[in-house]
Amino acid sequence: MLRRLTLRDFVIVTALEVDLRAGFTALTGETGAGKSILIDALQLALGSRGDAGVVREGAARADITAEFEPHAALAERLAPWLHEAGFDAAEPGAALLLRRVVDAQGKSRAWINGSPATVTQLRELGEHLVDIHGQHAWQSLTRADSVRALVDAQAGVDTLALQQAWALRRDAQRQLDDARGRQADLDRERERLQWQIAELDKLKPQAAEWDELNSEHQRLAHGQAILDAAQLALNAISEDDSSASALTSRAIDALDSVAEVDPNLASALDVLRSAQAQLEDAAHSLSGALRHTELDPARLGELDGRIATWMGLARRFRRLPQDLPELLQGWRDDLAALDAAADLEHLERVANDAHKAWLAVAKTVSQQRAKAAPALAQAVTTAMQDLGMSGGRFEVALPKQDEPQAFGLESVEFLVAGHAGSTPRPLGKVASGGELSRLALAIAVTTSQRADAAAQSGTLIFDEIDSGVGGAVADTVGKLMQKLGASQQVLAVTHLAQVAACAHQHLVVSKALSQGTTTSDIREVNGDERVREVARMLGGTVTDTSRAHAQVMVDAAQASPEDEQQASGKRRRKEAA
Repeated sequence: MLRRLTLRDFVIVTALEVDLRAGFTALTGETGAGKSILIDALQLALGSRGDAGVVREGAARADITAEFEPHAALAERLAPWLHEAGFDAAEPGAALLLRRVVDAQGKSRAWINGSPATVTQLRELGEHLVDIHGQHAWQSLTRADSVRALVDAQAGVDTLALQQAWALRRDAQRQLDDARGRQADLDRERERLQWQIAELDKLKPQAAEWDELNSEHQRLAHGQAILDAAQLALNAISEDDSSASALTSRAIDALDSVAEVDPNLASALDVLRSAQAQLEDAAHSLSGALRHTELDPARLGELDGRIATWMGLARRFRRLPQDLPELLQGWRDDLAALDAAADLEHLERVANDAHKAWLAVAKTVSQQRAKAAPALAQAVTTAMQDLGMSGGRFEVALPKQDEPQAFGLESVEFLVAGHAGSTPRPLGKVASGGELSRLALAIAVTTSQRADAAAQSGTLIFDEIDSGVGGAVADTVGKLMQKLGASQQVLAVTHLAQVAACAHQHLVVSKALSQGTTTSDIREVNGDERVREVARMLGGTVTDTSRAHAQVMVDAAQASPEDEQQASGKRRRKEAA
């Protein structure tokens, strides 16, 4: 339930703190006093859109804090969401704080339990905490999506599962339809890919083969030059008496006999011996090259032909030669994907399976709607009898759809018969504005009275939903809201004295002009103050007569069932006497 609402510099409120109690709270005040300010501020704290216009003129920012005390069932349901979002979980009895600040530039910040939050998170959390019925709630009764959502909520429909199943069905059917529509194009594309792959398959290019071909071709193309150079180098190193090896050997022999006499020559001798060893290694390598280098004109011709084929295909497909292996693999992958996309049998099986899965979910939803519709219709019909529509009848129709729809196998329509004996017809075509308001009230009260309503949200708000209602019907509205207040917190902005008299808590909004500035205030009234406010609501000007009437109304509304029975008995005995 909503425990406290704190406002700072909001619209025409300078500073205000409102404590709310369990049960039914009525919010009243003169026309233009700003009765809806409290609701507007609460909606801002619950994530509604806010702009610079909510900031009191001359102030830097508007600051709204809403303190909730979730009951045990609600706290348990909110705990996983709070934990996943990184906020402290609301334990039974612990407060849940929602704060929203909007500055004069329209920038907004939000907090949940003191931790920074997004407006979306406020909105998601607020959906669990408060259920608001506005003064134009009847308008939603003429919109198919709103009507369907209301019935689905009553039926406990898992709309998310239905939406997910529909999305899978839609996507599978779209892929199948696209494949059918593009079949000719797919065939042409397949033929093109198959031809290109066949052309490259003649070459069968392998990864890294291009570099190996060029390397081998270089060796074979320059084979004779390699042999001639190797032989010439070998001759210069070691093949005759004037070779480098022979000359080095003679130099070593000349120094070897005197190196012991002159130590300065020892280092020169070491260098010559090292050079001789390197010359011998070089001669060994050159001999090996001469043995293994062969002239192979046939192989060179093969390489010329293969390299020419590589170059020709590379030019044809406008690629670098070394990219041909990757290009071939890419075409093979494209062809495989094309074959999968053109596999109509497979796509038909997938689409059929997705349709069956959606149909199973949709049939379950249909069963739930069929079960909930009569119960809702009966409950609203009963409420209509007490709201000035005696003899009227309310029905929930579930016409079947010719084609599958995202929302299921049937649509949902509200039908109403305004009086006994008439045939129910679409609500928007037969109900007047006043009847629509009363029907909206009947539906709101009925849906709020379902077994799990209190567990779903802690606070139920009616924002002037009783507009257009009066007389004996107003008494019924007050009693209905009072009855709702016995099981959950109810807050109603109302202009009806009969409704206000039934409230467990009565708040009055007043507006005053101070130093050229208009400000709004809210205070709780009890005793004589409350009677005076109810009297004002009855006739504007408070007289002794209206005050006495108001006192009777408040006393009667607040009397317990036992007190009412005793008073009724006294009246009957008096009439009998």
